[in-house]
Amino acid sequence: MSLTRRAALVLPLLPLAAPAVAQQGFPSRSISLLIPFAAGGPTDMIARLLAEGMSKELGQPVAAENVTGAGGTIAAARVAQARPDGHTLLIHHIGLASAATLYRRLPFDIQRGLQPLGVVSHTGMVLVSRPDFPATDARAYLAAIRDEGEKLNLGHSGLGGSNQLCGMLVQHAAGRGATQIVFRGSAPAMTEMMAGRLDISCEQATVAAPFIRDGRIKGYAVTLPERVPGLDVPTSREAGIDLIMSAWHGLYAPAGTPPEVVARLSQAIRVALREERLRTRYAETLTTVAREEEADPAYHTRFLNSEIERLRPLILAAGQFAD
Repeated sequence: MSLTRRAALVLPLLPLAAPAVAQQGFPSRSISLLIPFAAGGPTDMIARLLAEGMSKELGQPVAAENVTGAGGTIAAARVAQARPDGHTLLIHHIGLASAATLYRRLPFDIQRGLQPLGVVSHTGMVLVSRPDFPATDARAYLAAIRDEGEKLNLGHSGLGGSNQLCGMLVQHAAGRGATQIVFRGSAPAMTEMMAGRLDISCEQATVAAPFIRDGRIKGYAVTLPERVPGLDVPTSREAGIDLIMSAWHGLYAPAGTPPEVVARLSQAIRVALREERLRTRYAETLTTVAREEEADPAYHTRFLNSEIERLRPLILAAGQFAD
């Protein structure tokens, strides 16, 4: 065979080999996973179990670090401004989608500054109330908000949080707003609700479930298409209202991260999500592991954009913004 003929056979294979070479060089050191909320919370638990599984698959430590403040946007900005080599990552929940509208001045563009890597998990929200709240079902719950309005107080943990966003959806469905009471986290809100001093809230199932089970608060509907195992509360559709929302989490890298590195990280997410220990622990906290097709950069990008568009009119109508 002539030298020219050999070259013709070999050269077309060279471009296919390049991504494999690039992937072999990544990761070259420890990866930082920034968690935008406090240690011990739902996001922290989800992130640390994911980091453990990804470390095994990538062959390098994935070190979780809590970087709190400004509704999670401080951590997000740090990742958006990091070197796009895949060694600095962010985990964030639905609050990242709301931040695109809530914050008038961000040091980065959420849709252009971050590269989605894959959706990780979903957690349902639950419409809850103080134990002596008169409503007996979800329709009566919304009717009470519509009738009482500002006479009722609705608790949440601040702008951009999943319970604040769910509260917006609830008030939109009711057609009237309640008085907003802001707490430093879900725990103090639950304390006030159990004491009868907080009327209503929309809380993550992970947080609300123990109090609903023992009757210390009342649960009316879960905002997922399917029931949450271990929690005897109907879905919103079963309860006769159309209110769907997931406190979902996703993983991100800086925009401009090479495609082969994005693919490697996405694969590591999917492998980690298959681990039995992670799946068992997520289930114990009423968190659902994302489907295989959701843990994909293209799907995650579309989903993030759709959530931004879905939440934007609600936030604009509420007129609540952060600088």
